[in-house]
Amino acid sequence: MAVRHKPRQRRITAGPAAHSQILDAAEDLFYLEGARNVGIDAVIKRARVNKMSLYRQFESKEDLLHQYLLRRDAKFWAYFDASLAKRPGEPRAQLRQLFVDLAARTSAAGYRGCPFVNIAVEYPDRSHAARRMVAGNKKRLLVRLRELAKAAGAGDVAFLAKALALLIEGAYAASQTYGAGSSVMAALPRAADALIDAATRVTVSLEKKRWISNSKTAAHW
Repeated sequence: MAVRHKPRQRRITAGPAAHSQILDAAEDLFYLEGARNVGIDAVIKRARVNKMSLYRQFESKEDLLHQYLLRRDAKFWAYFDASLAKRPGEPRAQLRQLFVDLAARTSAAGYRGCPFVNIAVEYPDRSHAARRMVAGNKKRLLVRLRELAKAAGAGDVAFLAKALALLIEGAYAASQTYGAGSSVMAALPRAADALIDAATRVTVSLEKKRWISNSKTAAHW
């Protein structure tokens, strides 16, 4: 006689442990397979909890998506600040370090691009809450890049910040088309150097011209 096995029951997990367990599962699935493609049942299966546990922690899939993006936003700024911390007090070097670290991150096996770009592709409606979170992340990035560009002595601060933001977004796309370990991604730091050097060289040139002009005026008097 064949032995019949009882189906494994999913655990009823409560409190902070359940919240983290479910969010971990959602993060993996949303990032690797797409938030829109992944249903609640897939998250429940991955987290090994039951539906009651999930809805005790999250009101809906939209709430789960919101929490996922909050977590991803926190991780992004942790990466950003960790790069800057490697070159304290050196804004030019800090800008370059951002791209050294970005090249490594975007070349890693399993990297699936920027989670915010992915969400923007999945949710075309700009009024959607998820898209507003994407916009917030990108807006803050521009602000931080402008601060660094100004500290680095860029002649046109806004232009350098926008150019570097475009380079970052391009890296996210290239990571998916060229694949892990591509030599294309290794060019990121030098590409950033070219933009930074060009932007700051203008400032040095203008300062030199002003110094020469002031020197001539002083000599005349």
